[in-house]
Amino acid sequence: MLLAYLLKVLLTQSIELVASLTDYNPEQWPREIWNEDVKLMKEAGVNVVSIAIFSWASIQKSKDEWDFKWLDDAISLLHDNGISVDLGTSTASPPPWLTKLHPEILPVTDRGETVWPGARQHWRPTSSVFRHYSLGLVHKLAERYGNHPGVIAWHVNNELGCHNLFDYSDDAALGFQRWLKERYVTIDQLNFAWATAFWSQRYTEFDEILPPRLAATYPNPTQQLDFRRFSSDVLKDHLIAEREILHKYSPDRPVTTNFMITKGGRGMDYASWAEHVDFVSNDHYRGQTDPYDQDELSFSASLTSGVSKGKPWWLMEHSTSAVNWQSVNVAKKEGEMARDSLKHVAHGADAVCFFQWRQSKAGAEKFHSSMVPHAGPETRLFRDVVKLGQTIQNLAEIKGSSRLHAPVAILFDWEAWWASELDSHPSSLVSYYREALEYFITLLDLGIRVDILPIRNIDISSYQVVIAPVLYLVDDPLITNIGEFVKGGGHFITTYFSGIVDKNDHIRLGGYPGAWKTLLGINVEEFNPLLLGDKVKLDDGSQGDIWNEPIDIVGKNVTTIRHYAGNGKGAAVTRNKLGKGSASYISTSLGVEGLTKVLPDLLDPANVQSELPSSLRGAVEHVIRTDGKTEWTFLINRTDKELELDGVTGDLVVSTGVNESDDRPHMCAETRDKRLGERGGKREYEFNK
Repeated sequence: MLLAYLLKVLLTQSIELVASLTDYNPEQWPREIWNEDVKLMKEAGVNVVSIAIFSWASIQKSKDEWDFKWLDDAISLLHDNGISVDLGTSTASPPPWLTKLHPEILPVTDRGETVWPGARQHWRPTSSVFRHYSLGLVHKLAERYGNHPGVIAWHVNNELGCHNLFDYSDDAALGFQRWLKERYVTIDQLNFAWATAFWSQRYTEFDEILPPRLAATYPNPTQQLDFRRFSSDVLKDHLIAEREILHKYSPDRPVTTNFMITKGGRGMDYASWAEHVDFVSNDHYRGQTDPYDQDELSFSASLTSGVSKGKPWWLMEHSTSAVNWQSVNVAKKEGEMARDSLKHVAHGADAVCFFQWRQSKAGAEKFHSSMVPHAGPETRLFRDVVKLGQTIQNLAEIKGSSRLHAPVAILFDWEAWWASELDSHPSSLVSYYREALEYFITLLDLGIRVDILPIRNIDISSYQVVIAPVLYLVDDPLITNIGEFVKGGGHFITTYFSGIVDKNDHIRLGGYPGAWKTLLGINVEEFNPLLLGDKVKLDDGSQGDIWNEPIDIVGKNVTTIRHYAGNGKGAAVTRNKLGKGSASYISTSLGVEGLTKVLPDLLDPANVQSELPSSLRGAVEHVIRTDGKTEWTFLINRTDKELELDGVTGDLVVSTGVNESDDRPHMCAETRDKRLGERGGKREYEFNK
């Protein structure tokens, strides 16, 4: 399986190493194993480990009993061997003594059921009792290790909200009421935002409001949306509370927490979280059942770079091979671990970290893969880990660089994701994430570089094309931003079920797609969602599903790019020319196959074309990192076949395979990780189209 091929342009003076990391749990193993661990880490090129992520019960054995000796020894052993520590605050899972002493910290479901201990993250984000004990632990750790030379970073909690995102307890009700009062100030403003005249829901006081617990029918949609906002914000508030203690006692050590920017990470608005960490880090586990899983990895990595606003970030967790939580946990094929890792690096990751170092002997994750598997270091998997460490060391000079601006951006918004998939909508088949992913994949198929951008405080002025798939919820500032972008010569593409509601989930009246209607020069009076399995045909032979609409063209400069086939033959895809810019609309879900036919026509006015030789378009993903002086081009094989890089010349810095019988560079299944020498003093590349 092809991994990655890296070309370099110009010389750089950077010589720092890209960090190689692992989650390490020394408390789970006898002391005699620790020395072997350190020896093997050095062999694998590991230079940073995350420790004490789930160690609360090992550090604080009871309310008044503390044990730091094992942690002192572990940090010292690592530091003495040149391995730095990203120290966890251990607050992710409260120990049994705490939940016995204070069962009121346990979360409650929307049905009023208590979430009991026995797994992890069994705590209420709004519990003042939990906050007291958890911050007390952080205070102790920060005082003790805040200036330890072996500690280079702090790791707050772990995957905040992974299992305790929604709590419906009385603590949560009080917290929700406070949050709503701060947001709306007056109860009248809340009643307007929630449209409480409907179904006799009008409130007279904030203390009458509850979380959207189990109800007789659909809870108020804006109440549901606000509860999602609140739930994300209250977890963010916990992050900030821990960070403040760490900054006080350890001011020169950066603080992060591991985000979950992935297709399953819909609960937290990470674009709003990013400003509260010193650097962004992300966990990503690739699925094995969807044919788009490889490209979803790239989508998530690109979005992580967008959340980080182009600054380098850390891949804090991914797997060397199989995970333990899918219905069938398939092992990665040879080469896939390196390819997965280098994809993240291509999109801006300066560190590659695995969960975990040594595969657990017992516990819920004992079948989750690791860097050192149950079979030990004399294995193919560990040999591949060592090779990857060598490869990452060969990429030392790219540390600190960022992903080069692409010509196309896809807009992404967590609030639009939440709102688009609420109940009582025209179709439950609409998938916000899937639609955005399919536009991303189509651009990869066309060989076009693309950035995924969160809509919060973005500058889109330098992009040639901006795409907003299924952006159901749109606030007024974004409408203005997009209008100015098109007025300035930019090209905007949006889709069905976009621009429908404002920030309160109120319909933008006057016809669909409300926010974009004037810009697009069209009007839609009524939606026409499709039943599962139904299709509509377009005049280019492609098919749409999920949705279609009867479009009325009202703008004088609107052109129909695609018609629906059959009796109606109405407009399916339109473009409104506005000066040097344009605004286009796609009224059905075309999937990757259909988008591959129509997107080139919509990109053409912007003169956006692939930078790749025609033989490589679709076969490789093309990503560039730069430090402003040097550019590093990543070509990542999207196929399971060996590719010859015809039409590409240049200096090969890192490859996962080189055909030794041929001078031409290949991208192949083997992981020999050879580094080629410089061909002269100046290293350059070019695509011979």
